[in-house]
Amino acid sequence: MAGAKAAVTPMMAQYLEIKAAHENALLFYRMGDFYEMFFDDAVAAAEALDIALTKRGKHDGEDIPMCGVPVHAAEGYLLTLIRKGFRVAVCEQMESPAEAKKRGYKAVVKRDVVRLVTPGTLTEDSLLEARRHNYLAAYATVRDEAALAWVDISTGAFHAMALPPVRLGPELARLMPSELIVSDQSEADLAEIVSESGSAITPLSRSAFDSTSAEKRLCALFSVGSLDAFGQFTRAEVSAMGAVVEYLEITQRGKLPLLQKPVRDAQARVMQIDAATRRNLELTQSMSGGRAGSLLAAIDRTVTAAGARLLERRLSSPSRVLNVIHDRLAAVDFALEQSRFSAELRDDLRKVPDLDRALSRLGLDRGGPRDLAAIRNGLAQAAQIHDPLTTNALPELLQNAAGALIGHDDLIDLLDNALIAEPPLLARDGGFIAPGFHVELDEMRTLRDEGRSVIAAMQSEYQELTGITSLKVKHNNVLGYFVEVTATHADKMLSEPLSDTFKHRQTTANQVRFTTVPLSEMETKILNAGGRALEIEKRLFEDLRQAILSHADHINVASRALAELDLATALADLARAEDWAKPEVDDSRTLQISGGRHPVVELALRKQGGAPFIANDCDLADGSAGADIWLLTGPNMAGKSTFLRQNALIALLAQVGSYVPARSAKIGIVSQLFSRVGASDDLARGRSTFMVEMVETAAILNQADDRALVILDEIGRGTATYDGLSIAWATLEHLHDVNQSRALFATHYHEMTNLADKLPGVDNATVAVKEFEGEVIFLHEVRKGAADRSYGVQVAKLAGLPDAVVARARVVLDALEKGEREGGKKQAVIDDLPLFSAAPPPPPPAPATGPSEVEERLSAILPDDLSPREALQLIYELKELTKG
Repeated sequence: MAGAKAAVTPMMAQYLEIKAAHENALLFYRMGDFYEMFFDDAVAAAEALDIALTKRGKHDGEDIPMCGVPVHAAEGYLLTLIRKGFRVAVCEQMESPAEAKKRGYKAVVKRDVVRLVTPGTLTEDSLLEARRHNYLAAYATVRDEAALAWVDISTGAFHAMALPPVRLGPELARLMPSELIVSDQSEADLAEIVSESGSAITPLSRSAFDSTSAEKRLCALFSVGSLDAFGQFTRAEVSAMGAVVEYLEITQRGKLPLLQKPVRDAQARVMQIDAATRRNLELTQSMSGGRAGSLLAAIDRTVTAAGARLLERRLSSPSRVLNVIHDRLAAVDFALEQSRFSAELRDDLRKVPDLDRALSRLGLDRGGPRDLAAIRNGLAQAAQIHDPLTTNALPELLQNAAGALIGHDDLIDLLDNALIAEPPLLARDGGFIAPGFHVELDEMRTLRDEGRSVIAAMQSEYQELTGITSLKVKHNNVLGYFVEVTATHADKMLSEPLSDTFKHRQTTANQVRFTTVPLSEMETKILNAGGRALEIEKRLFEDLRQAILSHADHINVASRALAELDLATALADLARAEDWAKPEVDDSRTLQISGGRHPVVELALRKQGGAPFIANDCDLADGSAGADIWLLTGPNMAGKSTFLRQNALIALLAQVGSYVPARSAKIGIVSQLFSRVGASDDLARGRSTFMVEMVETAAILNQADDRALVILDEIGRGTATYDGLSIAWATLEHLHDVNQSRALFATHYHEMTNLADKLPGVDNATVAVKEFEGEVIFLHEVRKGAADRSYGVQVAKLAGLPDAVVARARVVLDALEKGEREGGKKQAVIDDLPLFSAAPPPPPPAPATGPSEVEERLSAILPDDLSPREALQLIYELKELTKG
């Protein structure tokens, strides 16, 4: 942007001054009913929003680029800009043009930035996904300590945890914050990790992370003398939380959101899952980046926004605490056993609005009458849900939830009396306060809406007082309201006692006009009634908002209770509909799954109307020490990857506190879940498929403990055969001897099956196939034992490779296998191969003419006429004929 000169207009001087304070954001400069943008902001916004770029005046001798968006439609444009990586400073008019003119004819309307819109500070429903959190996080280091703090200002949730740098990537993958605040000194070091997570990175000065100032900031925010009441936080945790609050003060211009008391999380209480595993298992989003196709999408049957967010949190952070898992399973048990009650409860829960987000908007003073109604309706519905719960013997988790649903009667009554049933969206529209709630408001509305009838009543009163039936009360733009009589009644009106009441205003040729004090007062009231009514409603809105905020903590507790009820009944509904089983979760190292299924694949098969999903068993570890590994072989496309993934998902679901897709399951607590299934290039970072594979494998071998569950698929596939085999071999030995983990290890290197004889913790398993007349049929059954070959050529044929290529591949394969059998003379056999010909392979030999003996015998049989004994005899006859 060009520098400002003294000759610029007052309005442009104001714009340049405000823009200079917000150089890193697009400036939405309010001008009447539009937000206008100028200079480089206009050029960038016009391209991003696909709107017209115009011009307004000149600056430094050049046209000033300009574009704008209507105020009433600004939210949609804001969302587009935020998704494209912009930040937006919203600059509002702080006074009306009329107020500005009082300060001088050429005075510019006062304007100021009231809010900085960033990815992590969104609150509007139209800018957020109702069923997902929108986290703003901060990462801080204090000497040798490091910590992460995060907040969702749309719900008020506030958390912190100690977090070494090596765990930052996995935690960002778990939380998926929209924005991460870092110290400007560490921005360069963390930029790559943050970029991988998909978060926007925002640097703040080092002073924002000062732990001493942060503690004072937090204590002032929560009105406490010490943070000890919330837990024992480290200096790094305090620093990170303080940076979050500092950033909110900057972006919200002093209007801090309604934050809940900070909660200190511990890594040891949840299953550790790294970013690659979350991506490979598609827990909350699919490989394509959307929700469809993920585990979350397949199992989400919640009926409230808060319940959906709770499910995502649980799925992202499965518990490692046995009593927590057992309590959650007990809640699902109850909901499953009380099926009719649960169905009615779910119907009631569907009527619950999003209390958390309505409360947050009210706390930020961005709410409207509908948010007041959402609180009223939500609390009233909570009270209605509570009553039936008291008639049942609830498990502890649901009992605690039920107790949090009541105690809001006074607030419900206040809101019920104050609000109409369906309020408008904006407070400035008025009309949301119920009739009868406020006397003066009712009077103003009557004057505003029934002004004519009020004047007519006064006219009748004056006619009776004067005895002049022709007296009229009229109105014009000069005199306003006035009393008019004909000239014949002028003397009477101008004489006592009427002259004491009626004051002469004007005489015309045929009429005389008067006014009265009550008429003048009524005129003022009528003219101001609409504005006065709106002022009263705005004041009442603020009173109701404050009444709600004074109950904020209790409303948050009620919202969490409703979410807990929603999740328990949703998981019960899922278990009932999909025939899932209750897992037995204990502190052993067992992983015994009978009839396990992949929930996402099974759902996809059902939607496609295809074959049913083939269930399989998995039996790892009997509780004893040492590794327990299944070495899984079999052809590609046979279902190895699905089998690997489904067992990881079953273990994860069990620790979420859900039933699982299996006939039965016994799960020993899994501390860490690692999955390396499939890989792709990371060209942006200069990594090949093989490099990505090795980086992910290295992370597993360096971190997995004896309580981990490791899923590895086709290690070493991305390099030369012997290199890949040696890497896969060494990886398996390391898992067995050093990590001593439970693992499922799929490979196409059949040479590795010999390790089952050498390593006591390794068992061979294979995915069964059937070969018929050169075709391979996938049975999708996992059995103990080793595959004899990979069936790669058959799979290639199924994939549609040209017949000539498939035929040539068979020739080369036969030659290589022959050379292997002849003592490693592969090269000599290869040298003797004939040259490749693209001609199609010779047709298969024509079948023998005429029916066979078996066919002749069968053609003479009528199955319905056979007795069981005759049918058995026929089978013996046919068997003899095949021998001939």
